Amino acid sequence: MSYALRIADMLPDDRPRERLERSGPESLTTPELLAILFRTGTAKRNAVQVAEELFKSLGGLSGLVTASLEELSTVDGIGRVKAIEVKAAVELGKRLGAITDEAKPLIRSPDDVAKLMMADLRYETKEHLYALILDARNQVRQRRVISTGTLTESLVHPREVYKEAIRFSAASIVLVHNHPSGDPTPSPEDVATTKRLLEAGKILGIDLLDHVIIGDGRWSSLKERGLM
Repeated sequence: MSYALRIADMLPDDRPRERLERSGPESLTTPELLAILFRTGTAKRNAVQVAEELFKSLGGLSGLVTASLEELSTVDGIGRVKAIEVKAAVELGKRLGAITDEAKPLIRSPDDVAKLMMADLRYETKEHLYALILDARNQVRQRRVISTGTLTESLVHPREVYKEAIRFSAASIVLVHNHPSGDPTPSPEDVATTKRLLEAGKILGIDLLDHVIIGDGRWSSLKERGLM
């Protein structure tokens, strides 16, 4: 039986932890960053090699983001504990863009919306509809999930959208949802649902400023397209 070179036996310049300390995390590959989380490998492969196999088998970073615990665990050397560590790291990455009381993003354009929501939504495998609750200065006070599933008029009722807006005393709102296909082109259902919600907002005195659709690195604004 052949054994893998342990990370502890590598030259100091080759060890991921030492390289991160010396040159910063940006100097490491994604598998090397994962290896730091894993700490140990198997008898045949060290932690870096296990991480490289995981990264390759899932098709890169996007696969790593969307993989379930079961999918992560299919790679030799990735047990339940390491799979949980990966999911935790991915979630921490997503939460870096989360809104805090001290940092309320200002929405001036659909591009601002896309920058705020792209990391959370571009890799989702189901549609998620969010409402961004804005104050009178167009700062985001809250970000609320309204529904999960294909966006239809029957699924997205104005009551559910504006309940959150009223709860947080919104001056206006922006809707955001993703297309798992990666193509952010608005569907007829997207347009019909948006127009229905727009009319409901007029009655309640809460402006629906825009509806932004997130794709894979791309986005589309119904307002800019003249569809609302």
